[in-house]
Amino acid sequence: MIAVVLIAAIVAAVGLIGVGARHWDARPRRRPAPGPQRILFPFVATGLSRRALDAALRLAQAEEATLVPVFLAPVPLHLPLDAPLPHQAGIALPLQEAIEQRAAAFAVAVDARIERGRTCRHALRQAITVERFDRIVMAAAVPGGHGFGPEDIAWLLEHARGEIVVLRPGSDDPIIRLADPRRRARRARPVAVGAKRARRGALSAARAGTE
Repeated sequence: MIAVVLIAAIVAAVGLIGVGARHWDARPRRRPAPGPQRILFPFVATGLSRRALDAALRLAQAEEATLVPVFLAPVPLHLPLDAPLPHQAGIALPLQEAIEQRAAAFAVAVDARIERGRTCRHALRQAITVERFDRIVMAAAVPGGHGFGPEDIAWLLEHARGEIVVLRPGSDDPIIRLADPRRRARRARPVAVGAKRARRGALSAARAGTE
């Protein structure tokens, strides 16, 4: 009798294990989350198209992608490619900061880059070679000097991998553009000199009043 009870218990246990195994196999299995998508957004020092940037940010937001703004910095031939470029850095960093502030409104992650080259196209070649991306969004040139010309776009279509989105904003496109830091310094200098002269005059008047 005891043996019969033990055998029945073993059979029941095996049955429960089988049901549990079938239940485990039937549960939906979560697939590993794919890596984040990356959208390359090249731009140059002459200006940054607000509409092209917003289009790239909307795509990144819809796809939960990371925006990779790449500032293309031409390096003169008489300098090595890794030479310091303080003037261009003074333009690139504020523009990238403006991009990050704009991206924050879209809740889009940003991974900014600066790519060097002898020309803008050479820098663009470097960017598409070393960066990982799934799509490129770029602004076509419009009156005003910003954006990429048809030759650069045709070259990119032939040499770049992945999807390429080219936007040609209208002439009323708001441009994010920074003034030349050297011009700002020249404009600020007379103000500083005038302020010094005013301070000197105030000090002279104060001294005259105490004598």
